[in-house]
Parts: sequence; C-alpha cells; structure tokens
Amino acid sequence: MPPNAVPHDVPFREAVHIWLRIALLSFGGPAGQIAVMHRILVEEKRWIGENRFLHALNYCMLLPGPEAQQLAIYIGWLMHRTRGGLLAGTLFVLPGFIAILALSYLYAALGNVGLVEGLFFGLKAAVLAIVVNAVVRIGKRALKNNVMLGIAAAAFVAIFFLDIAFPLIIVSAALIGYFGGRAGSPLFQVGGGHGASGERGLADSDSLLGEQLPDHARVNRAWSLKVSAIFLSLWLTPVLLLIAVLGFDSVFTQIATFFSQMAVVTFGGAYAVLSYVAQAAVQNYGWLAPGEMLDGLGMAETTPGPLIQVVQFVGFMGAFRDAGALDPWVAATFAAVLTTWVTFVPCFLWIFLGAPYVERLRDNAALSGAMTAITAAVVGVVLNLAVWFGIHVVFGEVGEWRGAGLRLLIPDLATLDPLALLLSAGAMLAIFRFKLGMLKVLGGCALLGMVFSLLS
Repeated sequence: MPPNAVPHDVPFREAVHIWLRIALLSFGGPAGQIAVMHRILVEEKRWIGENRFLHALNYCMLLPGPEAQQLAIYIGWLMHRTRGGLLAGTLFVLPGFIAILALSYLYAALGNVGLVEGLFFGLKAAVLAIVVNAVVRIGKRALKNNVMLGIAAAAFVAIFFLDIAFPLIIVSAALIGYFGGRAGSPLFQVGGGHGASGERGLADSDSLLGEQLPDHARVNRAWSLKVSAIFLSLWLTPVLLLIAVLGFDSVFTQIATFFSQMAVVTFGGAYAVLSYVAQAAVQNYGWLAPGEMLDGLGMAETTPGPLIQVVQFVGFMGAFRDAGALDPWVAATFAAVLTTWVTFVPCFLWIFLGAPYVERLRDNAALSGAMTAITAAVVGVVLNLAVWFGIHVVFGEVGEWRGAGLRLLIPDLATLDPLALLLSAGAMLAIFRFKLGMLKVLGGCALLGMVFSLLS
C-alpha cells in the first residue's frame, strides 16, 4: 500500500488539548467514552474516517484491558506516532486516577461518618441498576441465536454456581467460537461493536489522516521487538523487584502479581472482569468487604476514565489495612500507583506491538467467531455480577453453602434493607422506564442516600 501522499497537519500541541478534553469528558463506561471519541475525532475534528475508527475499535475489542483507552492509544499512535499513543493513553487515565485517589482518601478517613456513608449507600443502589442495564445492553447485542444464549447461560452457571474461574470461562468460550467460526458456521458470526451505525460517516479519504497507511504504521519487526522489550520491562520490573525484596506474602507483591495477571485475562470489558476482581479481592485476599467493592465501583462510575480504574481503590484499601511497617496513608498511595501501573502499562504494549499487524486480522472468520462467543460468555459473567451485587446491596448478611460441587449464596432474609431495595428499584425505574442518564441516576441516588442518613 502506498504511503500517504499528503501528511496531516495536526500539531502535537493541538493533540494535547484534544486528548485532555476527551479524557475529562469520558464518563459513562466504554460505550459513552467511545461515543465521545467518535464525536470529537471523527465528526468534529475529522482526524480519522469512520471505517478506520471502527476497524481500530474492532481490534481493541479483541484485547484484554479497557478497550476505550486502547482505542485512544491506537488513534493517538496513528496520528502522532509513539508519543501520540503515549499522550492519548496517559491522559485518558490521569483525570480518573487523581479523582479516585482523592475519593479513596476521603473514604478511608470518613467512610463511616453520616453523610459519607449515606452517599455511598445511594451509589450502591445506582450501581446495581447500571450493572443490570449493562446485562440488558450487552445481551441485546450479543445473544442473537440459541447458541449464544446457551454460551451465556453456561457462563453464568459456571461462575455463579460452580465457582469456576473467570479466565477459564473466557478461554473455553473463545475455543468454542474459534472452531465454530473456522467451520464457517453463521451462528458464530453475530458481530459486535458499540451502537448502531445507520448513517454514512466520514469517509477515510476525506479525513485528515486519509485512507492510506502512514509509514510509521507499517510492520517493522525490529521496532516490534524493541517496543516489546521496553514495555515488558516497564510492566514487569516493579513486580519482580517487589517479589525479590518483599517476598510473596507482602500485600504489595500480591497486588502487583494479581493485577498483572488480570491485565492479560480481562477480556469483555470492565463489567465482566469486576466479578473476577471482586471474588479475589473480597473472598481470597480480604482486601475489601462486599459492600466496599460497590463503593469503589460508584467512584469509578462518577469519575472520568475507564471503569476498570476501580482496581485503584481496591489496591488502596488493601494496603491501607495491611501497611506493615509503613504509614497506612503512604502504603495506600503507593498501592494505588502500583495497581494503576500494572493494570494500564500492558495496554500500551498490546497496541504498539499488535496494531501494525491489524490488517492481517480483518477478515479472519475464526478470530471473529472467538470474539462472538467471548461476548456471549461476558453476558453470563455480567449477569453473575448483577446478582452478586444485588444480593449484597439488599441484604445485610449473606451466607454461603457448598456441596456436591456447587456453591450457593444464601441471604439472611431477616437482614433485608427496605431502603436499599426501594432505592435500587427506583434507580432501575429511572434507567429503564424514564431513560435517565447515568450521571443523573448516580447523583439522584447519592443525594437520596445522604437524605436517608440524616433522617435515620
């Protein structure tokens, strides 16, 4: 393919302003964040055409990690080479990191005080409604036939009743979809993406980037090896140092290793992986109580940036309560930075290493089938998250029964919280019946939660 005849003339200084603007407006989960990028980059600034934008998005959906941030890295790289990708990806995370860090300080210091407790009580109800809405939204897109419904149901049973690990569920679904797509079955060619596109968008040839492939975006094995070595070192060196210095029992080593593992298995978006994180953080490591995981998700929902940034709060609270010889605030701050680092640095590796090879994946039926099956499994996993969250929001105490290879969550009916049930029902009514936006629902529930705390 010939190189671009006329390079774009977008200065890097303008790119800084645009990516910062996108970062500050990136509320509403991946769908909202991708919509913001599309509106600004395709419709308003005309940097990149519709087809190239969607092609980049489809690639990012194949990767572990937050697809919206990876899409920002991809487009930043296309526009301004490696420094453009670094700029876009870093700015996409930075505002949310600062906001959640500030909220984490507030939570650790005042989390059990009247109005703050009421605030998070209200946020839990709103978050439950948002997660249920995510199940419905993803399900409508993914479950187009009985095979996809079967995969989603099997995933729910596997994680909720059989306690099978999230990565194993995703790998199993991917293998089913891969071989189904390879066999040419139309049942595995459902497709995905965010939203509908019934109108013709900006043609690639009419965009500032154009339709040709920039020279720096061509496959270069030497550059691929170099970038892999750099980002693998940036990602894994802190992990290895912590293991060598502190051993495997340190909370910092556990945070670094767990979230590094998570960075390579988080397919399907933030909602899908949150049940995996919650299971480990609450049940395995004891970093958080079940209700606190909901509090952290409320923080992530109300701040800009990827929803998976809730892991920063998880690391913060885990180290705050197990600081060892360090001051708890110092330990928690270090853990928040560490968690963010090992979660998001791999995203740059996936894009810089794989993006030049994307064209070779465009029409791969087997790969498309694998992603279709993964998306269906994600519906079941997110449904598990909704049920798990719902039980812990509405009931004060939840027991667990295990036997015959099964796990059942058994709420104590005497601990039913009528206010939590009423507020959750109201949040769902606001979202599903009156179509209110996420921020309005979160704000309204938070306000009602604080009112309830004053009246109680």
